[in-house]
Amino acid sequence: EWQKDTGARDQIQEAIRALLRRTLSADAAVQIALLNNRELQATFEEIGIAQADLIEAGLLKNPIFAGDARFPNRSPSGTDIEMSIAQEFFDLLVAPLRKKVAATQLMKTKLRVGDAILKLATEVKTAFYELQAEQQLLGRLKAINQTDATAVELAQRQHEAGNINDLDLANQQATYSQSKLDIAETAASIRADREKLNRLMGTWGDDTAWKIDNELPELPGGDFPQRRLESLAINQRLDLAATKVELGALVGSLGITKTYRYVGSVEFGVDTEKETDGQRMTGPTWQLELPIFNRGQGRIAKLQAQLRQAERRLESEAVGIRAEVHEARDRLIAKRDLTTYYRDELLPGRKKILELTLTHYNAMLKSPYDLLLAKQNELSAERGYIDALRDYWIARADLERAVGGRFSGASVETSSSFKETKNN
Repeated sequence: EWQKDTGARDQIQEAIRALLRRTLSADAAVQIALLNNRELQATFEEIGIAQADLIEAGLLKNPIFAGDARFPNRSPSGTDIEMSIAQEFFDLLVAPLRKKVAATQLMKTKLRVGDAILKLATEVKTAFYELQAEQQLLGRLKAINQTDATAVELAQRQHEAGNINDLDLANQQATYSQSKLDIAETAASIRADREKLNRLMGTWGDDTAWKIDNELPELPGGDFPQRRLESLAINQRLDLAATKVELGALVGSLGITKTYRYVGSVEFGVDTEKETDGQRMTGPTWQLELPIFNRGQGRIAKLQAQLRQAERRLESEAVGIRAEVHEARDRLIAKRDLTTYYRDELLPGRKKILELTLTHYNAMLKSPYDLLLAKQNELSAERGYIDALRDYWIARADLERAVGGRFSGASVETSSSFKETKNN
């Protein structure tokens, strides 16, 4: 939301603090960022600048008032006084066209701002899922560390009894030390990820004490719409729409320049002069620029080059968007398949191995080390599942960005914040 005055900012800050008091979801974090990110608020002011340009384009140039006073060097002559007022005629002629071009620029600016909103939303979601995955991973690493600590205690007792050698004990101690190092590194990553999310949400001071769920959301039951993603992206991508608007503005500017290439500065006005004998002479004045040397050749050539440039840029963006959608879609499919494999195949298999190993251990058919190894393998599989699930949600956010909206059932919705921006 574009915050234009202090009263609106105060109300928004209250709403933000109400959100921060709850456990944040990814959507809530995005909402806070859209309300509180200072860089986005600075981007919103581009709309205000474009609106001011539109107002300026609709205003006519002020008339020019000129005056002369000539004083005689001897009597009996009087003072010669001349005054005139003139108005630029060409400015009157092109004012509606100039206003139309400015309105087009305003729409282009709104589209660019809308694209910035979607980009920020993707960045926030990515940072949120990375933090959530690190927190979930920390819980698993602590469980692994407890298992490794148990293994070290057992190894020390067996080493004292002479059942294992120094090398076996050193290996168990090294594994335990590595698990402690993994916990420390993950804790550091959590702190860094929180600061990244604070920066994106614009929170500082007491507002940084927010909490999020320690578990990533599970895979959604319904799949995303895989058909017509390209056409959706071409129709909905705001950066592409802004380039189309820019292209249309250049076409209009080129047409205006060609139409009025032979019309330069044209002024009409009234002049009045009081002669030294007291007689006053009044009449019309005009002034026009003769298109002898400069007939707008340079302006036309420049606009034609800019038009060709915009056409090539539009084609390049369209091709790039299609490739971006393909890449994001394929990555999301791959991450979903990988996460599903972890969830449905690898994790159940590791849990079954742990259960069977425990049964054999109780029957004195397996050693304690076999049981600990089975537990470590299960926790390692859970770690891989967390990484895969995190990558899935990040890939989903990337695909939403590539398409230009968020998935809702079989359709894609554009950001509500952008809809509000277009109406401002």
